Formats: sequence, structure tokens, C-alpha cells
Amino acid sequence: MDFGIKNKTALITGADSGIGLETAKKLATEGAKIILSDIKEKDLENAKKDLLKTSSDAKVYLLPLDLSDPVKVDEAAEKVKKEYGGIDILVNCAGARGAAGDFMTLSDADWMKTIDIDLMGAVRLCRAFLPQLLERKWGRVVTIASENAFQPYIEESPYNACKAAIINLTKCLSRAYSKDNLLFNCVSPAFIETPMTDAMMEELAKKRNTSVKEAVDYFLKTDRPYIAVERRGTPAEVANVITFLCSDLASYVNGSNYRVDGGAVESAFG
Repeated sequence: MDFGIKNKTALITGADSGIGLETAKKLATEGAKIILSDIKEKDLENAKKDLLKTSSDAKVYLLPLDLSDPVKVDEAAEKVKKEYGGIDILVNCAGARGAAGDFMTLSDADWMKTIDIDLMGAVRLCRAFLPQLLERKWGRVVTIASENAFQPYIEESPYNACKAAIINLTKCLSRAYSKDNLLFNCVSPAFIETPMTDAMMEELAKKRNTSVKEAVDYFLKTDRPYIAVERRGTPAEVANVITFLCSDLASYVNGSNYRVDGGAVESAFG
């Protein structure tokens, strides 16, 4: 099957591990040139080595970047334009759980730190790289939202709000730039095997004095009872959907949100 993205240039943030790295691997397999971006260059070097194990002839570049710094984001866009000719695909995978806990215990600083990463990171990237997509008159932007946007969990109010905002932002941009042949979509995973959920399960295991596997089983039963497949998802399962949305096969998909959640959202219309 031809995805139509051979020789397209894809920038993936949050690409040192998890969904971001797996998406980079899938896109590289389809012949795309890959720009891996995350905060630490050493982590990106390790991610590149991992990617090249599956696509040894892939063209892979590294872009260390702190998305909380708008000046650095703009500089990164200029660098990509100058050195690689610009991008065709932007996948916003960077994010963090951020501050969590009882709503009344979360300060403005807690909220702003989460918003700065989970919402404004995507805003800054879209603003900085949109001119490159507009110039090419072809583009795909996929941003990671979450089941939390539809089914919020009380201890994660900043994260919930940011992911709902991401879906709204995506819809707004899809309406604004579809005339320029740019397509914007979201993917909403739930309980995927990533470093973020690994840390959550390790914390729960320590709290309950159990193994991590037992913590996962407990969490599935008590906190995610609607995951019909009764397991955590894998980064590859999410990356498969992202890859589709980055391709020519998704040419009539715009402003949409795809839930990759094993049935985690209880409502049929979320």
C-alpha cells in the first residue's frame, strides 16, 4: 500500500521514546525523511540508533528543542527551513502529565506549567512551521490529545483541560487552512505503554506495595474499567493511526479526532 509520503519531511516532537519514536519509525518505513525533536540531544541520539535498526537507510536528523521557549521554536523553524528545506508533516507528540492532585491544591504555577507544555507547545510549533506547509500547498499536522478530553479524571484537571483545548485548536486550524491543502487532525490515546504511564504505574505499585504488573491490573479494574480490550495499548497501535493521518490515504479527513483507546471512553459519542 502506497501512503504517498515517500521523500516527505516529517518533524516529530516528543520523539525520544514512546508514541513519538514509534511514529518516526512508521513514517521512516514509508520513506519519509525524519526530524526527531525532544529536549535532550543524547536521548535523541539513542532514539536515532533505535530507529535505524528498523530502517537502516532512513534519513534521520536531530533537533533538540525546548517547546516552552517561543524564541527557540522560531529559531528551530528557521534552521529546518535553511538546512532541510522545510517540512511537509508535523506530528505534535510532546507532552507531560503535568501537575496532578486535588483541584484545590493546584496553584496557578501548576496550571501554567502544564499548559505551557501540553497546549502552548503545539501552538508554538504550528505557528512557527505553518509558513513552510503553506508554501508547499500540502501538509499534514497531527497532534496527540487524550481520552481525558472526553472523560476527564478528577486528579488531572490541568491535563484534561489542555487535551480538550488541543482538539478545539485542531478543529479551528482545519477550518482556517483546508483551502491551502493542509489537513489537521488529532489522535486520542488511552493508557498506552509509554514512559509517562510507566512512571504512574511505578508510583502506584510503590504506594500499594505491589509489583508493577499488579498495579496495572488494579488500575485497569478501578480507574479504567471501560477499556474493553482489558490491557494497555502499545505505541505502535497509536503510531499506525498517526501514520494513516499523515498520508495521502487520509486526504478527506480533516478536523477529526481518532480515539485509540481500547474502548476507554464510556460514551458512544465522545
